[in-house]
Amino acid sequence: MGDSIELADSAANRNRGLLGRDSLAPGEGLWITPCEAIHMFFMRFAIDAVFLDRQKRVVKICARLKPWRLAGSLRAKSVLELPAGTTETTGTQVGDQIEIIRERE
Repeated sequence: MGDSIELADSAANRNRGLLGRDSLAPGEGLWITPCEAIHMFFMRFAIDAVFLDRQKRVVKICARLKPWRLAGSLRAKSVLELPAGTTETTGTQVGDQIEIIRERE
């Protein structure tokens, strides 16, 4: 799904999200944790929002979510924001297990 996923795990990073960006390149994304809902206010581009539970299983997908929309899942503990069309290209479905590997700094 991605090889350059940023982590947003602080209040400041979660609040900023993808605001101010013009796009996400293929392979880029943002993993927001903890998070059960997102908004697309002031966004400039559509994204795929993948809602994950504690085990990083996909509980909901909002494909090609457009600016000025809201999305959420009460079962979600985090959200993976990806370029629009990524979930279709990868065949990602509800129930899939996502593996997130953090590089050591």
